[in-house]
Amino acid sequence: MTSAIVVTAAALALYAVFVFWYGGKGRPLDSDETARYLGALAACCRTEQDRDVLAQVGELVAQDDGREFIMHNLVRYRARAAYPPGYDFDDDPRKADQRYGRAILWPLLRYGNHPVFIAPRSGRFIDPDGADQWHYVAMVRYRSKRDFLRFALMIERKDIAVHKWAAIEKTHVFPVRPLVSLILVRTAVALVLVIAGALAWRLAG
Repeated sequence: MTSAIVVTAAALALYAVFVFWYGGKGRPLDSDETARYLGALAACCRTEQDRDVLAQVGELVAQDDGREFIMHNLVRYRARAAYPPGYDFDDDPRKADQRYGRAILWPLLRYGNHPVFIAPRSGRFIDPDGADQWHYVAMVRYRSKRDFLRFALMIERKDIAVHKWAAIEKTHVFPVRPLVSLILVRTAVALVLVIAGALAWRLAG
């Protein structure tokens, strides 16, 4: 009985820590905090493209309710990767994008963010005249707009975003909130802990 109590308490504690870290319903950004983040990002701007993106970041975070959201990304590669002078990488855009993908894993996870869905285009269907020809779609969960800003600032300071812009010719990015979703991260973690706890009970005798 004592072992069962210890296992149950440990599982509940682990789940509580996970729920706290994963978040999703936090305190909204206030105007001073937003200004500090945008000011720090502005200090990282080196090109006109950087300044254009920063202006759009400002619009994104202007209204915040503190809740989690998913960023929907449509991406088209360049014919050749276009790194600024001083960067010694090859001109394969897919390799540049892979460098970006590997480099952002820790900055994402550190702030409770993570990829939800990544898929390359596999064909054509309803394709209106003038429609953009995207190479892949990616969806990334952000714990909050505050955490989006933290992530953006971290990858700018670590010079990670350069790989993304070297790879991408065009992208369309916008936030969404699911009305229906079968991606149940909290439920999945709870089930894993329940199964692990049941196995621990059994091994404990």
